[in-house]
Amino acid sequence: MSSLRQIRYFLKVAELGGFTPAADALFIAQPALSRQIAQLESELGFPLFERLPRGVRLTPGGALYRTRMLAILDQLDAAAEAGRDVALGAGGVLRLLHSSSIPVPAFLPTLQHMLAAIPRLRIDLDRLSSEQQLAALEAGQADLGLIRLPVLRRAPSLQVFPLAAEALYVIAPSGHWLAAEAGTTLAALAQEPFVSAVHRERGGLARRVSELCAQRGFVPRLAPVISRKTAMLDLVAAGLGIAIVPAGLAEMAAPSCVRCPLTDPDAMAERAVVLPAAATPLARRFVEVLLSEVGTK
Repeated sequence: MSSLRQIRYFLKVAELGGFTPAADALFIAQPALSRQIAQLESELGFPLFERLPRGVRLTPGGALYRTRMLAILDQLDAAAEAGRDVALGAGGVLRLLHSSSIPVPAFLPTLQHMLAAIPRLRIDLDRLSSEQQLAALEAGQADLGLIRLPVLRRAPSLQVFPLAAEALYVIAPSGHWLAAEAGTTLAALAQEPFVSAVHRERGGLARRVSELCAQRGFVPRLAPVISRKTAMLDLVAAGLGIAIVPAGLAEMAAPSCVRCPLTDPDAMAERAVVLPAAATPLARRFVEVLLSEVGTK
């Protein structure tokens, strides 16, 4: 099988048009270079060069082989550079997952910081539920995840870094009685229809809200249409019910909606960033920047 060294020797001979100048450039003896090229031609089964009185000339097969090998070597060099970038945290692709209740604006400053500091970085964003993020991280399908707590699934192989909790707000339709209030309590919402519902196999924001309501002695009443995603803000704007969301998500509600803070001391939503045990340098750097910008629990 052809070796990479033989291919590089061949390319140098083709570039310089002869064995003597190529041998000098490669710092090897000309007979040794000639043997390597002859062995390469034997393995390939066709001649690469026409031997001329002065130098060599590529055969048609040799010319095509040279073109293809140059493209392959460019790919090898690019792969080596990309590998170095990833190993050193100086570039590459960062596969980042986030919960729908942690929208991109919540961590956009961190993305911008990373992109400014690492010009060869590309970030691949995907939105996934917190429980599904844990499974994806364990399977090596992502580099880190931003999750909303609580989660039901145990993932001892993952590293969890709690972030600063967010205050919860009630989002209500235009004209709702909450528009006249500076703040409200969870207990005051016992008769309101909620456009969100708990998924029986997942934690996250809806479960946190449900737990807080249960501690006040009621189960949230379901609106005619519900959603576990950011679509619940559209449902509120359409007048179908209310939603309790973190501050970052409340900012995304339509201007016509009412945003009313909850005054209960425990009306907070927790979040965390999660890493695999063998996290990449890029993922670790992202976590360092994120923790410095949003703070820890």
